[in-house]
Amino acid sequence: MASNITVDPFENCTSVTPLCPVEATTYGYTPNLAANVILLVVFGLTASAQLGLAIKTRLPAFGTVVTAGCVAEAIGYIGRIIMHNNPWNENGFMIQIVCIILAPSFLAAGIYLTLKHIILTLGPSKSRLPPYLYTWIFISADALSIILQAAGGGIAAGSDNDPDLQDIGNNLMIAGVAVQVATMAICFLLAIDFGVALVRSKSISRKGYGGGEGLGGGHEEYSRTGRFRVYLVCTCLAFTTIFIRCIYRLPEMAGGWGGSLMRKETDFMILDGAMIAIACILLTVAHPGIFFPDMRIRPSKLQSPSMEELK
Repeated sequence: MASNITVDPFENCTSVTPLCPVEATTYGYTPNLAANVILLVVFGLTASAQLGLAIKTRLPAFGTVVTAGCVAEAIGYIGRIIMHNNPWNENGFMIQIVCIILAPSFLAAGIYLTLKHIILTLGPSKSRLPPYLYTWIFISADALSIILQAAGGGIAAGSDNDPDLQDIGNNLMIAGVAVQVATMAICFLLAIDFGVALVRSKSISRKGYGGGEGLGGGHEEYSRTGRFRVYLVCTCLAFTTIFIRCIYRLPEMAGGWGGSLMRKETDFMILDGAMIAIACILLTVAHPGIFFPDMRIRPSKLQSPSMEELK
């Protein structure tokens, strides 16, 4: 009786040999050492800087999630460096697939944490959502994407070459990235709507940048400073690079393990590695603790009149 069982000829491959060529690996290439080392250094340095700034500026929530994102990226590129030495190394593959897929969600969470404060500074009346809802809605959606991606990455990493488990893991990761893309798209549209409302507002010409209408005291003046503008530009650029990475990841992962996009290292290094490296650098260089100190002040205090104003 004929057997219908298909045997994978590369199931027992543990290193590159004539019988186990690199082309037969999931990625089909040997990760470039120099490029991956450079990214490891970038993420290592930004992680260290974020941790130090979190302590110095007393922004624990922002510092925790962004540092976690930078650390996860660094660990992921350690996994890719391991794969440079041996593309068949399962540990290296597991490390990089889980860490690199998860890390951008933590960086996005850092940006979402600042949204409420940006809206309060620029003009809450121009927003379609109450400022506090930005944190609840987008952080909750981001947490869902992290859970889906973590579950999918864990299943895929522990599949032991079982194609059914690999497909389940891949589908969960695709769902997680899809949630992230949808969340960022909604955030992007709300940001555009808010920006258009600000531009149309007469207070722009009279006070500049919405006049900090939700704030009190000197916060109205701060909304017009060069530092705040630098912070806004850098945060928007960081958001854009993370968004580009997530859009790239959807078709890459939808193509399945070993798909054509997944086997193009240059595309990955530019559209994932470089995009997230830029985001980490921007979120570090224009750290809110330095460029947006109002984040350290409770909204209730921001909206309360000062003693001078009561006189």
